[in-house]
Amino acid sequence: MYLEHYGLIEPPFSITPDPRFVFLSERHRDALAHLLFGITQGGGGGFVQLTGEVGTGKTTLCRLLLEQVPENTRVALVLNPRVTPVELLESICEELHIDLEGRRGSTKALVDALNVYLLDAYAQGLRVVLVIDEAQNLSVEALEQVRLLTNLETPTQKLLQIVLLAQPELRAMLAREDMRQLAQRITARFHLTPLDASETGEYLRHRYRVAGGTRFPFDASAVKRIHVHSGGVPRLINVIAERSLLAGFAHDVPLLDARWVDRAAAEVLPTRPRRTRRWLFAVPVAALLLAAMGMAAWWWPRAPVQAKPATTPVAPTKPLVVTKPLVVTKPEVVSPVAKPDVAQLDADAFAAALRDAPLKPGASGAVVEWISQRLHPAYLTASGAPAVFDAAMQDAVRRFQRDAGLAADGVVGPATLMALAAYEAPVRTAALESDTGAQ
Repeated sequence: MYLEHYGLIEPPFSITPDPRFVFLSERHRDALAHLLFGITQGGGGGFVQLTGEVGTGKTTLCRLLLEQVPENTRVALVLNPRVTPVELLESICEELHIDLEGRRGSTKALVDALNVYLLDAYAQGLRVVLVIDEAQNLSVEALEQVRLLTNLETPTQKLLQIVLLAQPELRAMLAREDMRQLAQRITARFHLTPLDASETGEYLRHRYRVAGGTRFPFDASAVKRIHVHSGGVPRLINVIAERSLLAGFAHDVPLLDARWVDRAAAEVLPTRPRRTRRWLFAVPVAALLLAAMGMAAWWWPRAPVQAKPATTPVAPTKPLVVTKPLVVTKPEVVSPVAKPDVAQLDADAFAAALRDAPLKPGASGAVVEWISQRLHPAYLTASGAPAVFDAAMQDAVRRFQRDAGLAADGVVGPATLMALAAYEAPVRTAALESDTGAQ
């Protein structure tokens, strides 16, 4: 893949939360400080609420929080709150290792067991924290059950501190009249916002350094476009940057500019409707035309023979056309690949790179090298020299396409690349079969 091309040890822009890659902007540091203060000394047993848009780093902050809680703190982490109130209580008890024998399905039995646990923890000087991720998925009934848990207390102190991590929809839920009792118990609120343009550049460089990179592959225009396309949302920054590196590797580009980022964003981001402004302009124009036609009909003298009014055809919007057919490769040709995930990633990157610029005779580079490796040895003999898309390779592509049930035109398109990614040379397959037979 692109790791060696850019001098990296590991992928720098994976969307999986990894504490080693954490970049804390000023907003993230403030949010983490709010959370730590809330669960250690400032919460007083109420609710601490952290909200933010999708991909802004709430789960990453949650992981950092769990790593920094004091030793005298016990944490119950609920990651799937889309459950019934009873199931939520069971999840909390399971996280705290409370014995549920004979208590499942009973709200009273579960709350009683939890109360005993909390009183025992309090007697030992322990704090208990409940963290609910994706809390916007809690039902109203489950939220009410969570609120009731804050009634578990001693004469001087609440026994359970609750942290809600959620998307902004939770704020709308808590603004409802029937949720006012819970909203009044929230002792700390913080909303996590996206990165600004400067922080986006720092974020990209930080993750690139952690992954082992020394030569930053994005110029200033590329960083600016990444921020524009992502809106400063870390998850989208990762997705766009990852796709840009794949495209740069496919075309042997060491330094990526705004053009590569724009192409990558078009590949990975959902398309936005672009007809709104057209209709905002068309509606008043149509109204004026209708008014003018009405005035003309009133003042214009009637003719003996009425001609059919001419209608101006409206140009239809351009339909979405699928130019590449879906192809199912023949099972006798395709066999398992040693590392199918890597091959598929390469094929995806090359398909995106070749969509606007197909291979031409005499072409070379990473794409051609990869095709040569996939065709060897069944369809193409290695020469030892750098691979070139010459007549011999094109003929090998045609034979492969014919065996795979594709159109044998010698053109390396997305369907051919996907088939090559799934294809395994017969020599390896035979070796596998002989090993199996030996057993």
